[in-house]
Amino acid sequence: MRRVGAAIEDVVALIEQEKPDLLLMQEATRGIGFVKDRVGGHYAWAPLPGRIHGLAMWSPNPFPTPPRTVTLPSGAIVHRVCQVLDLGTFGVANVHLSHGQVLNRRQLRRIVASLPPRAAVLGDYNIVGPAMVPGFRDIGPRRPTHAMIEVLPLRLDRCLARGLVCRESAVLPRGPSDHRPIVVHLCPEPEAHRPLRGMAAAAERLRRAGERARTALRDPAP
Repeated sequence: MRRVGAAIEDVVALIEQEKPDLLLMQEATRGIGFVKDRVGGHYAWAPLPGRIHGLAMWSPNPFPTPPRTVTLPSGAIVHRVCQVLDLGTFGVANVHLSHGQVLNRRQLRRIVASLPPRAAVLGDYNIVGPAMVPGFRDIGPRRPTHAMIEVLPLRLDRCLARGLVCRESAVLPRGPSDHRPIVVHLCPEPEAHRPLRGMAAAAERLRRAGERARTALRDPAP
């Protein structure tokens, strides 16, 4: 969505086709903001410092609170930010991480530290291999979303989540952009299925061990 790639007409077509509750964009230029004039809705843009493009969010519904911008550890050339939206029941982070495989994981750690207990991180990770973010699961589609030099297929566009489940996901056909869009249908994870952590997990292990011991006393082995 810079001087080349997806244009506003492509964004409008995607909105009309998928009817998303929330659309996250990377490398969006100022002109993409005119999407409001075409399809209505609500739009927020966070340009990267010193760049003509940045991160953007669009929704048919008003944002519960304005998306905030989180400054990330930066590389030598490009200074990165992240967009974070609090939806009330969970948070969403829109990311376009650096290409350095150590730096982009540092950026992820900065992002997740600012998120609520239930949260999803979506966008262009530029990560090769597992992201390895404690407490988060990779719940997005598993198909490649980008071909490096039109040859090597890579899954750069991902969705990591904590306290959420993915009901459905897909990689959409490629348009003018060099990345294929992904779509995920998220909902809060039922409390009964949420993994216990810390002291709660230790207490649960002790409770189960006590139950096993009482069962063994009632029903001794022959």
